[in-house]
Amino acid sequence: MRRYRRRGLDRAARRIVGFLAGRGVEGDSVLEVGGGIGAIQLELLKAGAARTTNVELSPEYEPLAAELLQEAGVEDRVERRLGDFVRDADEIEPADDVVLHRVVCCYPDPEALVGAAAARARRRLVLSFPPDGLPHRIAWRLFNVYFALTRTEFRTFIHPAASIFAAARARGLEPTFEEPTLIWRIVGFERTRPESG
Repeated sequence: MRRYRRRGLDRAARRIVGFLAGRGVEGDSVLEVGGGIGAIQLELLKAGAARTTNVELSPEYEPLAAELLQEAGVEDRVERRLGDFVRDADEIEPADDVVLHRVVCCYPDPEALVGAAAARARRRLVLSFPPDGLPHRIAWRLFNVYFALTRTEFRTFIHPAASIFAAARARGLEPTFEEPTLIWRIVGFERTRPESG
């Protein structure tokens, strides 16, 4: 939160907001999975989105998110839910735009996660994930060694990009935007056919 207040969004998050805002978010609903303090959602509300929903596994972000929402005066336009998005997806309303920033690499089953997100996206899905090349695979493996040594249960994953793309395409979304940063591969998908359920 301190970093967001001082500097705004990080580079990858700015690209995500830029993709959506560039397509037009006026009046849109936004669903973000694992949005943390909700910084991307706040920026999309500033860009014209009507309302946002955040689904988060960790309750630790909630006090900080509530503080930011109160400061921005948008509490009545934001719903925050705790739970496993994949498990609870059927209970969550579809949204015009769905965001997964730095989430795919935290979930062991990319097909289930991206598939559930794509199924909730009426218009667009944008996500970031680490490239699946050797340098990133080595780096992520070192992260996991560190987590194991510190007895932290959390693990990170490098998933094949093909499986991520296939999960979105299977639900009627096609990639229309892609931009890399040093750490992340950012891909925007747009709906080409209705989701059949």
